[in-house]
Amino acid sequence: MKTIIKVILFSLSVLASNFATAAQNVVLVTLDGVRWQEVFNGADNSLINNTDFVKKPEQLKTQFWAKTANERQQLLMPFLTQVVAKQGVIIGDRTNGSNISVSNPWYFSYPGYNEILTGEVDENINSNNKVLNPNKTILERLDKLPEFKGSTALFGSWDVFPYIVNTKRSNVYVNAGFMSIEENLFTDAPLLNALQNEIPSPWYNVRLDSFTYRFAKAYMLAKKPKLLVISLGETDDFAHDGHYDQYLKSARQSDAFIKDLWATIQTTAGYKNNTTLIITTDHGRGNNANDWQHHSSKRALAELELGENTYPEGIVGSEHIWLAAIGPAIKGRGLIKTKNELKQAQIAATVLKALGQNPNEINSNMAPAISEILK
Repeated sequence: MKTIIKVILFSLSVLASNFATAAQNVVLVTLDGVRWQEVFNGADNSLINNTDFVKKPEQLKTQFWAKTANERQQLLMPFLTQVVAKQGVIIGDRTNGSNISVSNPWYFSYPGYNEILTGEVDENINSNNKVLNPNKTILERLDKLPEFKGSTALFGSWDVFPYIVNTKRSNVYVNAGFMSIEENLFTDAPLLNALQNEIPSPWYNVRLDSFTYRFAKAYMLAKKPKLLVISLGETDDFAHDGHYDQYLKSARQSDAFIKDLWATIQTTAGYKNNTTLIITTDHGRGNNANDWQHHSSKRALAELELGENTYPEGIVGSEHIWLAAIGPAIKGRGLIKTKNELKQAQIAATVLKALGQNPNEINSNMAPAISEILK
């Protein structure tokens, strides 16, 4: 009898162990160019009252302004700051000793996404041009593993993502820019494809984020990828255009998308209780009304001749980013106060660890994972 009990207990322990190490999933969401200042303090008083950037300040303030930073957070990004940041972790509040920044020397999008998705810095990635990335993203590297074959995908609003992921070489599924979604993927696919063509985007190379999110969510439910990247882009372009009101509204809508995404994950078989959600940005922006619209390093402006005379020190602060995460691979620590400056290049290895993979076996050259946030 004792032998039988031992065998049963051993079997149960093996089952428990297998359950604990069951295949994990990660959804990585990027919000292009969202400043840490808004994430941690809500709407900026110097901008929300500035008629150069806001058409109707008083009207906008009824939606986004409150006396305290915590109240303004809840008006702008309530799910990120009140749920993800409290049940999981958040990094990037520089006024409270929480620091993370880009590693690349340029401080704009293509170099940032290359850094996020490869875990390495390539100084030769020095423009946002549609150049096929010579570096392999973790999407591509994972796709070469039998258990991940066909199970990585990226949806983006910016039309440069097929080049960043180098779809010609990688064969990773990417839907970005104004690409349609497969019409047999979900019931509303034909309608959304038609609307995407009918509703004009303010930009020639960035579609509206609603299409990106709806397509990504439908793909997630239909195909169940183990690693899904969703890159929303409106915030950056509204900021470049000087529309602080639309920047805030887009940030709030992005937060609503993330809330819906997490609710979907938690109610979907195959994702519930074994999916980690990571949210970050590709770069920061300037610190004040003179430069908040822009982002680039001193070196970038000098080498690319993009306004070094106007900003002789570059766009100071545009290297500062933030990151939040929630899920089974993440500690519930709230705001992480960092001993040293964490780096954007560490995100790729963090994703791999959350997936139960050994980053060194995937790519020995990538920066180490952010151990502070992982269980």
